[in-house]
Amino acid sequence: MASKGWQHPYVNIFKHVKVEDWKRSAKQGDVSTYTDRRLKCSVFRIRGPVPANSYILVPKNSNQSLGLVGRYFYLLFRPAPGKYFVAHLDVSVEEGQVVRISFSNMFKEFKSTATSLQFPFLCGAAKDSVYESTAKSARHGLVGPAPASVRWTCLMLDLQCTLSVYLNRCHSQLKSVKLSANMAVKNMLTSDLLLDPGVSFSEAKRMGLASSKGTGPMPRDMSYPVPKGVSWHDLYDYIRFPSEGTKLPFDSIQKDCVSDQRSPPREESSCVNLSQPVKDRVSHIQQITAPKPLLRNRTHVVTDLPDLGVVSAQQSDDWLSQNGDQHQRESTSSSSQPFTSRPPWDTDDGGVHVHVHPEDGFTEREEESEEEIVCAPVPHPVHLSSKEPRQEKLLPDPILRLNRIIGFGGATTKCALWSKSGDAVVYPCHAVIVSMKISSKQQRFFIGHTDKVSALAFNGNTTLLASAQTGNHSVVRVWNYHKGNCLAMFRIHAHSLSSLSFSYGGGTLCGVGRDSHSKTMVVVWNTSNVSKGGEVTILAKAHTDVDVLTMKVAFFDDTRMVSCGRDNIRLWRVRNGTLRSCPVNLGEYHSMDFTDVAFEEGNSSNQHLDERTLFASSLSGYIFEIDYSRVVIRNVRRLLPAQQQHANRREKLTFNTGPGIAINSISVSSSFCSTGSEDGFLRLWPLDFSTIFLEAEHEGPVSLVSVSSDSLRVLAASSTGSLGFLDVSSRGYNTLMRSHTDTVLGFSVDGVRRHLTTASSDGTVRIWNMDSLHQLYDFVSEDSPSSVAFHPSEQVFSCGFSSGIVRVFDISSAKMLAEHKQHRGEVVGLAFSPDGEFMYSAGSQGSLALYNASEEDHNVIRVVCNVLARGTERAPDALTVSSDSRCVAFIGPSEYIVTIADSQSLDELLHVDVSILDVQSPHLDCALRVCFSPASTEHLLVATSANKILWVSTKTGRLLREVSKVHKHQCSSLAVSEDSRFLLTAGHNAVKVWDYNMQLDVSSQMFIGHSQPIRQVSFTPDQLGVVSVGDAIFLWDFLAHPVESLKDSRSLRLSYVSTPQSAQPDVSGVQLSNGMPRQTAPLPSSPPSRLDISTPDQVEQGALGSLSICDDTPTVPTVTVTGSGPSSDPRPAVSFLQVTELANTSPMNTSHMNTVELKGKKPVRPDCYRHFIPRFKTSTLDQAAVAPQPGEEGIKLKAVIGYNGNGRGNMVWSPDQGLFAYSCGCVVVVEHLHTGSQRHLQGHSEEISCLAVTNDATTVASAAGGSNGSKSLICIWDVQNGTCRNTISYHGGAVQTLAFSRDDRFFLSAGDFSDPEVALWSSDTCKLLSSVAVSGPIHDAAFSPSAASQLACVGSQGAYFCLIHTHGSDVDLKVQKVKAPVEVGDAELTALCYHVDAFLFTATNRGHVCVWDVNTQRCLMTWEADEGEIGVLLCRGNRLLTGSNTRWLRLWDVDALRGVKPQEKYCNEEDSGAMVVLEQEIMLDGTTISAAFDNTMDMGIVGTTAGTLWYINWSDGGSIRLVSGHKTKVNDVAFSADERHFATCSEDGSVRVWSVPGNELVVQFQVLSQACGCVCWSPSSRKESACVAAGYSDGTLRIFRLSSSEMEMKLHPHRVAVTAVQYSAHGHVILSAGKNGLIAVSSPVNGATIRVINDHKGAPITTIQCVNEQCKNLGLEGNEMWLAASADRRVSVWAADWLRDKCELLDWLTFPAPAYFGDERPPPSLAAFCPADPSLVVYTGYGVEKELSFYSLTKKQIMKKIALLDWATCFSLSCKSQLIAVGSKERVLKLIKSTSGRFQDFLQHSDSLQTCRFSPSGTLLFTVAFNEILLWEVQGL
Repeated sequence: MASKGWQHPYVNIFKHVKVEDWKRSAKQGDVSTYTDRRLKCSVFRIRGPVPANSYILVPKNSNQSLGLVGRYFYLLFRPAPGKYFVAHLDVSVEEGQVVRISFSNMFKEFKSTATSLQFPFLCGAAKDSVYESTAKSARHGLVGPAPASVRWTCLMLDLQCTLSVYLNRCHSQLKSVKLSANMAVKNMLTSDLLLDPGVSFSEAKRMGLASSKGTGPMPRDMSYPVPKGVSWHDLYDYIRFPSEGTKLPFDSIQKDCVSDQRSPPREESSCVNLSQPVKDRVSHIQQITAPKPLLRNRTHVVTDLPDLGVVSAQQSDDWLSQNGDQHQRESTSSSSQPFTSRPPWDTDDGGVHVHVHPEDGFTEREEESEEEIVCAPVPHPVHLSSKEPRQEKLLPDPILRLNRIIGFGGATTKCALWSKSGDAVVYPCHAVIVSMKISSKQQRFFIGHTDKVSALAFNGNTTLLASAQTGNHSVVRVWNYHKGNCLAMFRIHAHSLSSLSFSYGGGTLCGVGRDSHSKTMVVVWNTSNVSKGGEVTILAKAHTDVDVLTMKVAFFDDTRMVSCGRDNIRLWRVRNGTLRSCPVNLGEYHSMDFTDVAFEEGNSSNQHLDERTLFASSLSGYIFEIDYSRVVIRNVRRLLPAQQQHANRREKLTFNTGPGIAINSISVSSSFCSTGSEDGFLRLWPLDFSTIFLEAEHEGPVSLVSVSSDSLRVLAASSTGSLGFLDVSSRGYNTLMRSHTDTVLGFSVDGVRRHLTTASSDGTVRIWNMDSLHQLYDFVSEDSPSSVAFHPSEQVFSCGFSSGIVRVFDISSAKMLAEHKQHRGEVVGLAFSPDGEFMYSAGSQGSLALYNASEEDHNVIRVVCNVLARGTERAPDALTVSSDSRCVAFIGPSEYIVTIADSQSLDELLHVDVSILDVQSPHLDCALRVCFSPASTEHLLVATSANKILWVSTKTGRLLREVSKVHKHQCSSLAVSEDSRFLLTAGHNAVKVWDYNMQLDVSSQMFIGHSQPIRQVSFTPDQLGVVSVGDAIFLWDFLAHPVESLKDSRSLRLSYVSTPQSAQPDVSGVQLSNGMPRQTAPLPSSPPSRLDISTPDQVEQGALGSLSICDDTPTVPTVTVTGSGPSSDPRPAVSFLQVTELANTSPMNTSHMNTVELKGKKPVRPDCYRHFIPRFKTSTLDQAAVAPQPGEEGIKLKAVIGYNGNGRGNMVWSPDQGLFAYSCGCVVVVEHLHTGSQRHLQGHSEEISCLAVTNDATTVASAAGGSNGSKSLICIWDVQNGTCRNTISYHGGAVQTLAFSRDDRFFLSAGDFSDPEVALWSSDTCKLLSSVAVSGPIHDAAFSPSAASQLACVGSQGAYFCLIHTHGSDVDLKVQKVKAPVEVGDAELTALCYHVDAFLFTATNRGHVCVWDVNTQRCLMTWEADEGEIGVLLCRGNRLLTGSNTRWLRLWDVDALRGVKPQEKYCNEEDSGAMVVLEQEIMLDGTTISAAFDNTMDMGIVGTTAGTLWYINWSDGGSIRLVSGHKTKVNDVAFSADERHFATCSEDGSVRVWSVPGNELVVQFQVLSQACGCVCWSPSSRKESACVAAGYSDGTLRIFRLSSSEMEMKLHPHRVAVTAVQYSAHGHVILSAGKNGLIAVSSPVNGATIRVINDHKGAPITTIQCVNEQCKNLGLEGNEMWLAASADRRVSVWAADWLRDKCELLDWLTFPAPAYFGDERPPPSLAAFCPADPSLVVYTGYGVEKELSFYSLTKKQIMKKIALLDWATCFSLSCKSQLIAVGSKERVLKLIKSTSGRFQDFLQHSDSLQTCRFSPSGTLLFTVAFNEILLWEVQGL
């Protein structure tokens, strides 16, 4: 979709369509232009006696659209005096409809339909005219021709609000505009900004109107001219619709007197005639809301509320104007409690804790000072006396105490200091300065800055601390470090201070910043008297054009300084009140960015000046030693990357070519120098830089290094927000703090484990330990997170992203449990119900989703659209769930309405319109936040845009209480304590704690500290703390008195949880705090397993992005859980299932608990596709299943359709012997290329990874993983008779490659990355001869074609040349490892093959091919053969084949290699270009994974990841598909009526039609970006009329005609994914079902939806089946029956006669089931008609027992049951022999005789079965497991 950014800030419509050309616009009738005298510009005039005959239409054609998405439409026009006019706006809504909005002075009343709105337009008149004075009293009766004095008008239509209020629709875009006579038009525009035409640009700037705030002045080219001294409103009219001046929707468009700021205030509300639809909208609210008189400029008023108690108001805050000296004493209080100290004079301060210094002269915190807090009263006003003898306040005071801050940096990450003793570190966190003890992590805070701190400095003994803040009003503060009080504060006239430096004695302070002209300003202050209370004076000041990045005062002289910056290093000195400098002569290094300076001795002042050495660092990697006395360079060294160093010697760190490593910081002690560089390394050097002592790597560039005074520790800060130190003696690194690098958007607390998860604009989701402040986990994704929520009891959290995706993660297993894409916009709300049963997510486009949180995959239960107010401003807590988990509340469908819905169904229970609660207010009041009261679920708190909090009854919607002026700015978050005693609010940068009942005289306390707006605030689950996030994460102690200390606690609900000491705490339910601190943190019921960084599930890994486990993560021991193994009792030769006639006995219990081992950290998978990774499966093989005896099978495997594109080297071809074999799933297919007949080698139970064939083609080896975690299985097959000659089980992981030697005496196997071991076997005896374990993964191996004892392997660590030594019966394998050549860089060797002339070719994952001399084991040449990874190499004669993941297959001529001498080496492209020539290339449909060619390389077979085997003929350049299969999951398979074709559909959106019996692909229909979920055939058996219908994930149906191989029709009957589709028995209609349970009946002729059946609404439909059956004997008319089964275990049976448009419900079946507690979704509900007797319905699904039920439609009862051993995932009934095929998750296909219960098990699939289908005749059977399609021939039981 094209970007809409070009439409911001506005679109000039006439200019956009070039209206004067009339090419993209149209005019009809009398349309002309003239120059208007008032506007002094050309305008259009539209005239005509009939308005419809004269008009301007934009755009010209009805099939075009303007596509303007702006919310506001502005029309600059003037109605013609005495005439009528009409205007039409066609607006598209998100539901796809077009709504016409019309307004005219011809309309007498408001009219509304589903697709149109008509508004009467009341024309305004000139100021002070008779018409205007009449209109004030009779505005509602003056619809008619425009008056003679009608004025130019600016009409603003809020399209979004209009559609939402009147039609409950969501605005999408403006499609067209039609302006009809009679009017004059200047222009039209659309915008998302609320433009004020009466404000000029200069006035707008003065008023603070800005586009970032959604407001602004009218653009100059669109504005009306206003003479000087005249008001805009005296000349023109401004009409806003809906109007801002009333609280009820208008039924007419008219000028509102409130909008004219110069008109007198009205004494009465305007009388408006409302139409019935509008009356209906507000009638409910008017009934439940009593009118209340409100007075302007009133005294504080409260109303007695019997149910909530008496409410009082807070007095104005006047303590800010108290005595300044007393306040200075307050500022000197201990900084460990900066928010808790109370001013000594303040007895009635309202609990507002703000630090203000009189000497500031300004404060940016004054916006938080409250003028008044009004608690509004319903319904009887009572005046309170303003004089009271004693005021009751919120206690304790203070009620919050700042405990910890998680964060570092803000304005800079280059500031961090050591204390003198080395036991503490001082660093900035936005506007707060933190001092942290490195041993205990205890923090102290220095509070006072109003913006982010940009610089810090200590004096020599760290008694004085100086700090500076950024911004236009830079302030410097000097603190007493040990006491924590501010000694002095002074301003400099600089935009921002970037550097501060104290002299060693503390008498001089130097600062660097920028002045108003962007010049560098250096200021030196005298701070010698600051400790004694004296003032700070300026010693010297200088303005210069020289760039100064950092500046430091020399420790040996208070008057000397050094600085560095771009292109300069300078020495400074203060003398006689002036500041002078001299530059260091840099010579040839003058053009360089210098970053830091440091003296050699940081604490000695006895050294002579001549011996002083100054060090400076630069971004080019240079380190300069400068002679301070002579001001010259003494030495220059350079830090270079590691690849610039030779293998046998180290480069001297001086001059060299190439880029150096940028050095950001340097610090020098008496014994070593430390540097922090851009490559992320902290390095320690001797002072001569001869070698490296220590180095520590960081996640990002190191921005600061600082050596402690005792030289034992080195502090390091990185630009990624981490702070830590290196202990020089122990060489250990300790992380002190990690931090988000951008705004924290939201958080959630795990109260059981005291973990905190946060989502940030930096793109990360992090989990923190609230006690230690350690970052435990860091989840990184390319998608930006927006909201997070912890499960109330489990170690699971969910995260919403800006793309609309919701992902659920299990922290203990580092596993993504679920991923759902139910929202189109950003996820703005995410919450779990307190009981943990459900999860909710809200999208910025108005959608709300409900999930089942009791299941691991969090299935979607329901999604409702357009119920929330649109926008992202309510994130991250756009919804709230009641404490009893019964209700969910949110703002929507418009911003004026709050909705309460049922939590289990999302059915709406109550709407409350907050915009009409205050009729006298001149502004529409919007809802911003909602929150339930935990202890009283009947209270819903609503924060509004008018800075109010409303208490609303959840039962009646009545307003119970309101509090005004909560914050100066809008409330951004609110929360209620668990006992409903306290209310927590956040506004802008402040947090407030309130008395919930508002029964005190001073009901709140305010706390500051954040430098940016607070995004979210909440109580911790134990109610002992408060968390607030924004710029950083603030953790507060909540000091409220416990409940027991209160005199009256009758209204509180307490819950005490008592647990025996021996019992584990219950974490399954919700625990309420008892008000007492817990002694120990509760432990989880079982220890979590160690996190697995490299999970084999690549889908989950991709969605997660990357997961990093921090070094401070606690280690968890490996846990092994054992249980009973499977039964060892063998089954009898003939097996029977229990068949029960008319009885309900339970079947046998065959469930077993398998041994489960939770492993520790696994090896990381190598970065190359060549390495085989088994497809992730959740199914396990049923060990109790037994295959039938040979010759007794009821079905026989006839064909395997497809090729496993996930294998590697899993195809072999011997052209001389004619052997062609490949793998699909766990079956080896041996196919005759000429006839297409297949033989199947069956012995594996898991996915086959690779194949190998002997040179005489008599033996094939196959390898696959072991079942249930056992070792991999290698089978040795005799090709002639198809038997397994031997098996080998050796490798722990998957087998990566197999290879036979030249003489077939040996064969080789190599394990995968989890067990990288090379094993050599005897081909005859299959005994292990030798094995070698290597250090890294092996990707490929091969024997030499010329020397039988030579072989080679390649892998991540390089190439391995192996030699077989034979000593009698002993065989030894000698291995020589050689690293990859440096020319290929940091690459992995992925594939290899031998050339006959002692050469070895190897390929890399970066596209290089290396040529090795086998004898010398040297690389002779490399060349880049591909742009991607090469995974297949094959050499025949002098031709080399390469296949890669770029899909290119290339053939190279390497004949010239014969002349290469072993001692020569050809490294560059020119040399290799002369040796190798690209002959031919061809692009295939996927990545190459296997290849086999004849000896001349003329023809061969190639396999790709797309599941295709290609025949390649290089001589004619042709390619033919030999075998084709699906790459992704196959969702459905269906036979045609004549059984000559069958169709399959897949997740990749393809529908494939195959022929029978050849099983060849006839045609493929591909739909991009959609999954195809179901497919069916039309009943017609004629080829000309045969059609295939398929259902897709976007809700569409597509009908394809086989004869033309084209799509015939596309239908869109659903808005969700289609789960089932079926033609009716006679083909008259198509029945389709969606994931939401709606069934659509559509016509295959015209595509129209005939009817929609919603009986199953809310539960996905799993099955639809239609049969040709007369229904008279069942009591209804109809010539066919059909049924539908849904996931909620309900089956509906219908009788239909579609030609007569009849469809009636015949029966409704509901099957009971217990609660499901499985880890995954329950088994599906399946139903089908019995082919022999359609009056019988067979059902299976989750229930009390595992069984098949036979239900009689005539007798209305279950006639028979067949017990099953496993839950069925699919089943099919045959029309002959009464056979039933049943598939299960345990990979077992059961063939059951329904009469006797006899059954057989078939184990040919490697995954759970998802589909099985008998052919119409019952002779064939299809079974599907993932993408494995097996075709069986039915023989009968």
